Amino acid sequence: MKDMASLNLGLIGNCAISALIDAKARLVWCCLPRFDGDPVFHALLDSADGIGEDGSAQVVLENYVRSEQAYDENTAILRTRLYDAQDGGVEIVDFAPRYFLYRRPFRPQLLVRRVRPIKGTPRIRLIVRPRADWGATSVARTRGSNHLRFVGPQATLRLTTNAPITYVIEEVPFTLNGPISLLLGADESLGAGIEESAREHEENTADYWRQWTRHLAVPLEWQSAVIRAAITLKLCLYEETGAIVAAMTTSIPEAPGSQRNWDYRYCWLRDAFFVVRALNSLAEVGTMEDYLRWVRDAVGSIAGEHIQPLYGIGLERELPERVVEHLGGYRGHRPVRVGNQAAEHFQHDVYGNIVLGAAQSFHDLRLLRRGTVEEFEMLERVGQHAWATHDQPDAGMWELRTRARVHTSSVLMSWAACDRLAKIALTFGLEDRAAAWRERAQKIRDKLLAQAWNEQRRCFVESFGGRELDASVLLMAEVGLIDPQDPRFVATVDALEAVLCDGPYMRRYEAPDDFGVPETSFNICAFWRIDALARIGRKQQAREIFEACLAVRNPLGLLSEDTHPANGELWGNFPQTYSMVGIINAAMHLSARWATVV
Repeated sequence: MKDMASLNLGLIGNCAISALIDAKARLVWCCLPRFDGDPVFHALLDSADGIGEDGSAQVVLENYVRSEQAYDENTAILRTRLYDAQDGGVEIVDFAPRYFLYRRPFRPQLLVRRVRPIKGTPRIRLIVRPRADWGATSVARTRGSNHLRFVGPQATLRLTTNAPITYVIEEVPFTLNGPISLLLGADESLGAGIEESAREHEENTADYWRQWTRHLAVPLEWQSAVIRAAITLKLCLYEETGAIVAAMTTSIPEAPGSQRNWDYRYCWLRDAFFVVRALNSLAEVGTMEDYLRWVRDAVGSIAGEHIQPLYGIGLERELPERVVEHLGGYRGHRPVRVGNQAAEHFQHDVYGNIVLGAAQSFHDLRLLRRGTVEEFEMLERVGQHAWATHDQPDAGMWELRTRARVHTSSVLMSWAACDRLAKIALTFGLEDRAAAWRERAQKIRDKLLAQAWNEQRRCFVESFGGRELDASVLLMAEVGLIDPQDPRFVATVDALEAVLCDGPYMRRYEAPDDFGVPETSFNICAFWRIDALARIGRKQQAREIFEACLAVRNPLGLLSEDTHPANGELWGNFPQTYSMVGIINAAMHLSARWATVV
């Protein structure tokens, strides 16, 4: 009987490729040659009857009874132990090499799997079944002395291994008498021995991640949760271009049967800003420097046109949405979508997100490349868009497909664009420009506070002149538009808690959308609530909610987009950067200070 698919998955990667691995060490999702490419392993999205063998890579232990799984501390190296009925066992170590070589980041298109016996005389079966064209096409195999080549219509993969090639091809069980390694990646020969290469990659990769985490300015409390969140966010950076994807998957539904199945393997300017901000709070500014390269390229190519809310990680502007009909979907929940129509939307908050994401680069003396006057002028062009559109209808941050309004969250970010541009202008001594942007910011702020307030409901609402509640108004305090102690903001928090919250969980909005009334909690909204409660002085309540949010993470400390309030089960694309950002932000706001113990 096949196991039901779940989001109890671990993420491995190296900022060039990534893969998702379940609790039995089955590699169930991996796209090549990029995060948004064709999945060579797609079993996660064809799991109506459970996780099968096609479109996966597995180490199958005979008479399997249980497993253990954990990351090596402070690394992106995943270690799984499988045990059989005779208490024999094997250990599988999975990672993608990442370290510095010749003073440059080394991030090959390579997945490394190391397998060794740890007890008894375990018998295993190796399965490596990549597919192409979203699982529709099998790949031809050719054999070498120590490798297999998988020849697909678009790319060729090479599996180099010291396991018996015949056993790999035939998928027959054999006794694991000693360690073996499997290196799967580009069709290139190894420059050294198989075990030697695998061991060297593992040691260097472990050292890289431990050095990287060593330089994080973590809070005193919840350190493990914050470090795992930070590593996960780093893995969502496509370092070659600097793009940050919203998640590694497509079409994991927001709720069972909801058809809210979207492709999140692209760079949303909104989500990327929050990732940059969270990592900056930990003193990890390298991701911001990489991301700003991508932003400069994106904005520099616009030439006065509106800026899309998302782009491909290679700056692709067209991301046509289509349905892959032959795939059964995650647990049978169709459709499986590729591409995202939201790239065609007008979402006016994008301008503020660009400016906010870049603002620190004009003030931070640590950066190797600080923002320049020319880049400030480029951001001013973005600000002009924010000013011109701040009171115009758009699809809003939730990307509603069938209605347009003047969304409070979009106006808020337009204010933030003008406010931050005024502050950046002062760093260059441009008093006249600072005054002009400050004046615009004030006009937007006055308009927002007047027109987003609903006197009948005694709170800020989701759109100008509207009456429906939306969690995104909580960002008013986070970006500095309103004092969190302002009675209007406190009243808004109370109203949102009464209407949108199910215990510690929080939905995005109360109104039906294109697919009806939302069923699940949107995880980032719960973290916005935590932030708001901390700012208005309700820290004990915020801590209790934070602990409840941490409790629904999967066993490896990762979160998806949504949580079902009825049972705490994770839904939505995975791992969701928004959600992992929330962990970092909440811990930074709520933790006791280091000075209390040192």
